[in-house]
Amino acid sequence: MDFDLSEEQRLLKDSVERLLFESYRLDSRRVYQAGQRGFSDAMWSRYAELGLLALPFSEEQGGFSGGPVETMIVMEAFGRALILQPYFATVVLAGGVLRRGANEAQKAELIPAIAEGRIKMAFAYAEPQSRYDLFHVETQAKKDGGGWLLNGTKGLVLHGEAADTIVVSARTAGDTREKDGIGLFLVDAQAPGLRRRGYRTQDGLRAAEITLEKVRVEEADVIGDPARAFPVISQVADEAVAALSAEAVGCFREMLTITVDYLKTREQFGKKIGSFQVLQHRAADMFVELEQSRSMAMYAAMMISEGNVTERERAISAAKVQIGRSAKVIGHESIQLHGGIGMTMEYSIGHYFKHVIMLDTLFGDADYHLSRLAKLGGLTSEQAN
Repeated sequence: MDFDLSEEQRLLKDSVERLLFESYRLDSRRVYQAGQRGFSDAMWSRYAELGLLALPFSEEQGGFSGGPVETMIVMEAFGRALILQPYFATVVLAGGVLRRGANEAQKAELIPAIAEGRIKMAFAYAEPQSRYDLFHVETQAKKDGGGWLLNGTKGLVLHGEAADTIVVSARTAGDTREKDGIGLFLVDAQAPGLRRRGYRTQDGLRAAEITLEKVRVEEADVIGDPARAFPVISQVADEAVAALSAEAVGCFREMLTITVDYLKTREQFGKKIGSFQVLQHRAADMFVELEQSRSMAMYAAMMISEGNVTERERAISAAKVQIGRSAKVIGHESIQLHGGIGMTMEYSIGHYFKHVIMLDTLFGDADYHLSRLAKLGGLTSEQAN
């Protein structure tokens, strides 16, 4: 595999990092976080102007036909800056569902609106009792004349409070844990019967619990086959894990930089603590974890387009296992090397630590993906052995 960036990809990387360096610091993040929506609408507009919201969509749909590598570049930069905007929820999750499952009319209506920053979307896939199993869906969709009625509860809907349109997974047939019988529905956030309870997550982002009571969805707002949506959900989830892995790498990189800078300036016993060999070794361990995570995040991005579903899932789970383990190692070391200041709200390293631990839990933690990887026969196929 060729891991070198093209000239266009390097330009994208430079432009995103420059935007965030100029506009996104810990102080400005606190200001954005304190706002009613929990993020900056002005920054969202700048993302649209830079073309970031249009990046993964095809040129026919008003996008730039960017692939997983371009998403990786953007998400790593976002991880370094610890952004609050609903890019992952709107472009990666809901946008991924549109790219993979929507019909041409739905794409023509929603994708240009996303690309121009006119709407925000969310993906309501998780339920309080489902843990990490995407196929565990109790929310019901019942046929009602020319439409459907949705009833149920969705939990941890990332940026669901700010979304204009929500993609909801609901069961149209079968038992609770069957992969068949699941549909995807486009629901107006202001639809009668839909209630949202927003809250702040541990890492400072926003999420919502969504309750649906006889929420009507017309047939035109059903995405694909209402009983065969799980393959779309599964692929979007794998793409999401690849994006989260890249975001985690951005966080790890910044955590290492901040920690090493602290070791170079903090004095104890009349010496810079970075001169103590045991602390140098611990910083070196953080660097090793960073590079291992970077390699696996790149591997996951390259494997997203793999036609063999099993091989794709192997790569994604292996990357998530590495990210989860590195999050704990780098997180713990960075906090311990800082001492008490590392857990204060006034210092940045604690915010990064909280975020990478949250990234570990999204779409399955390291233990979950290690189990999935074992069921798939390990990272390498039997044929390769």
